[in-house]
Amino acid sequence: METEDGWTIEYHDDAFERFVRSLPRCEQRVLYAALVNVLQVYGIGICSGEWGKPLGGGLYEFRVRKSLHTILTMAGENSDVSVGTDRPVLLRVFCTFYGNRIVLLFHGCDKRRDPSARRQAREIAKARKMLHEWKANFH
Repeated sequence: METEDGWTIEYHDDAFERFVRSLPRCEQRVLYAALVNVLQVYGIGICSGEWGKPLGGGLYEFRVRKSLHTILTMAGENSDVSVGTDRPVLLRVFCTFYGNRIVLLFHGCDKRRDPSARRQAREIAKARKMLHEWKANFH
């Protein structure tokens, strides 16, 4: 995904797409809106607010916990007011930034499905491994 002024979003492998396909349709729509209207626009700047968190070693967490309606309204787009668009989600996407234009999405998790700290630690460890593999193969 790419915009004229925004960050280019790339996937490390198919893990991110598998994650997205595992989500219910509503969560897929929210995540896509957040990627396009927040991550692609602000890139690493997400970490200066509630949308992002550096996890160390070049790994970042993109936090999506707003509803589709809220994200689209923030972006100045007409929001779809159909059922479910105002339901907040609790998604995490693990990524890194390379240069000033590239965001690599590794995978993600739905914290509403499994909010345990143990699960979060496993997902972060998996993302760190993917980041290490990416660095070894592309640097």
